[in-house]
Amino acid sequence: MALTITDECINCDVCEPACPNEAIYMGEDIYEIDPALCTECVGHYDTPQCALLCPVSCIPKDERHIETEQQLLEKYQRIIDAKS
Repeated sequence: MALTITDECINCDVCEPACPNEAIYMGEDIYEIDPALCTECVGHYDTPQCALLCPVSCIPKDERHIETEQQLLEKYQRIIDAKS
């Protein structure tokens, strides 16, 4: 499943550059995650880097975008193929 950023976000700018899929962007008030690009770092790292680095722990799994490990891996492959 994709991740999401909650209202506790302090806009520290740590998560955006850590995202290997460029899924994180500045929204109207806080950073947001594009679920179409978020693979929870599957294919890149063992742990979602944004959640790992977040100083306020405001990046949980997004219950609105449930995906299996296999689906995340397939999404990762589509993203990589599109960049080629």
